[in-house]
Amino acid sequence: MRNSLEELKKHARNIRRSVIEISTPVKSSHTGGSFSAVDLLAVLYFEILKIDPKKPQDSLRDIFVYSKGHSSSAFYSTLAERGFFNRKILEEYYRDGGRLPGHPVRNCAPGVEVSSGSLGHGLPMAVGMAVARKYDKSPSRVFAMLSDGECDEGSVWEAIMFSGFHKLDNLIAIVDYNKIQSLGSVKEVLNLEPLKAKWQAFNWAVKEVDGHNLAKIYHSLKKLPFQKGKPSVLIANTVKGRGVSFMENKLAWHYRSLDTPEEYKQAMKEIEKS
Repeated sequence: MRNSLEELKKHARNIRRSVIEISTPVKSSHTGGSFSAVDLLAVLYFEILKIDPKKPQDSLRDIFVYSKGHSSSAFYSTLAERGFFNRKILEEYYRDGGRLPGHPVRNCAPGVEVSSGSLGHGLPMAVGMAVARKYDKSPSRVFAMLSDGECDEGSVWEAIMFSGFHKLDNLIAIVDYNKIQSLGSVKEVLNLEPLKAKWQAFNWAVKEVDGHNLAKIYHSLKKLPFQKGKPSVLIANTVKGRGVSFMENKLAWHYRSLDTPEEYKQAMKEIEKS
């Protein structure tokens, strides 16, 4: 690892703090889904992805598709933490005329590869880019982070079937499996289980991990592909609102933002201790 576990924890803490700082003034939503993804994003951007913030368009870079674009505050905060752009730009999040819209738009800021948040589209886009890199014999890999709720969509499963059939072992999917989507638990809305067996049935190599254990995330992703000749998927078991006790596993925090100074102070206090 290039970073110690303490350094990775610090990055994750900074990202969570930033999510609160930029989303609270504009009362943006999806705080819970942003927090469930933070530890995964920290490991990806500081350990796994072959990227250079000073050369965001390097032709040999790894591509990261943040399909769950509705929780963009975590994504933008990660890019700023990694040095893709000045943290001052985060103040433009979710504001009229700002460079950081609620759903990411391609090239709105360095490091934003695709427009996303219209769920079900990210993995199909990633598949197309993986195919192109296969044709070009490029060493570049393509990563896509999906929400569990968007795995309800047929376009996702068409993409899964296609990439398994075509042996796209330069493609890596990460499922942020926090078990809660917009209107209820995933189990109640449209149960995905047995999720691991379904990906395996479409010829993917699958691993499961605690999506908040930084060391385990790193060790799961440090050697890719998981199996030669197969695309890889990491099913990350996460907690909605991870890091702030009154948010954790609460459906309301799919859409809520912090409404009171007391909530803000409590959230920041808990993040500092994490």
